[in-house]
Amino acid sequence: MNLKVRLSVMNFLEFAVWGAYLTSMGNYLGKAGMGAEISWFYAIQGIVSIFMPTLMGIVADKWIQPQRLLGLCHLAAGAGMIALCLIGASQAVPDKTVFIAIYTMSVAFYMPTLALSNTVAFKILQDRGYDTVKDFPPIRVLGTVGFIATMWFVNCATIGDGGFSLTLADNANKFQYTHMQFCVSGLLGILLFVYSFFMLPQCKLAEKKDKNKKQSLVEMFGLDAFKLFKTKKMALFFIFSGLLGMSLQVTNGYATPFITHFKADPSLADTFAANNATLLVSISQIAEAFCILLIPFFLKKYGIKNVMLIAMFAWVLRFGFFGLGDPAFPGVTLFILSCLVYGVAFDFFNVSGGLFVNAACSEDIKASAQGLFMLMTNGLGATIGTLLAGEIVNHYCSWTEDGFLIGDWQTCWFIFAGFALAVGVSFAMMFKHKEDK
Repeated sequence: MNLKVRLSVMNFLEFAVWGAYLTSMGNYLGKAGMGAEISWFYAIQGIVSIFMPTLMGIVADKWIQPQRLLGLCHLAAGAGMIALCLIGASQAVPDKTVFIAIYTMSVAFYMPTLALSNTVAFKILQDRGYDTVKDFPPIRVLGTVGFIATMWFVNCATIGDGGFSLTLADNANKFQYTHMQFCVSGLLGILLFVYSFFMLPQCKLAEKKDKNKKQSLVEMFGLDAFKLFKTKKMALFFIFSGLLGMSLQVTNGYATPFITHFKADPSLADTFAANNATLLVSISQIAEAFCILLIPFFLKKYGIKNVMLIAMFAWVLRFGFFGLGDPAFPGVTLFILSCLVYGVAFDFFNVSGGLFVNAACSEDIKASAQGLFMLMTNGLGATIGTLLAGEIVNHYCSWTEDGFLIGDWQTCWFIFAGFALAVGVSFAMMFKHKEDK
């Protein structure tokens, strides 16, 4: 199989695993008696990202080939997801402690794979003489396609008395509302485990520059990636990565409960958007797929700083449009616009940031540095941002007995938009970067 095709399939499965539950989990948690803990479920992803990507990056740099470590992590994460599905199937209201514990184990092994998949792709491409800035984005776009594919599947898939079917109509048994979304994620994770071991080329570990030189404990455990903070530019880059990361999981956690809550309004209950929130939100990932392909052009035309600035201000529009829209026409057009700008908001920083880190770091700490980037964005930033967002949403909104999160959503979205605006203005003033032509 062609090398780029193999890496594209890897990316497809990598994000298909996540797309099965990331944007739809909130609706299931609300009906399973864990609606008040939605922010914690997304914060857990951030908490484990504080240390797990860095630790796995160290292991991939020092001891285990990255593509094999990628597969092992997916095996553990997939097993956890299947366990969650089995618990949900046996208990309408699962034991919170057990459910959260298994979920934590699963995402603790999944989150490092976001950085590991980048490391694998960069390493394989570079070893074979490819240009990562030119050749990686078209490969990475298949990850977004995978994310979209499972979002659409769980939005439409249902199992009832009539067996398995796909529908866009209102149906309480759709996977987007049930534990079956975890089953889809788990099975795909196990598939990627098999694929990583048998279909991906080897990524040889970097040889030590001086085999006779004794390593310090810092070097031995890969913590020398933190020396990047000694450089002002890199320190600012990682700090603002954390601040921008505070916005990453907000809409993943609350977009579908927000859109679905309009079903509580009789005048909006039958709208397509209110009954297919996951499908509507998938427009975000469709936009993301197209925006990835624009990254090489924008990076070469405008430079890394301007690309990241565009991403930051796109977050302002992402939140603002949600605050102004509704599921009926013409308000639904604002929801669609919010989803379209998400492609810019997410890709122009996350993918470009990964390329920037890869170019700025020496060979022996590349995997560790990617883990550090993940730590700041999906770790510290996402954890703090999600918990704060949860406090704001729980203050202005509350769950009804019918499983709808009702309240002053507009104020919530405008608060999030104001924060994103402050981060963007600060970054424009403080981050100095001379482009390397």
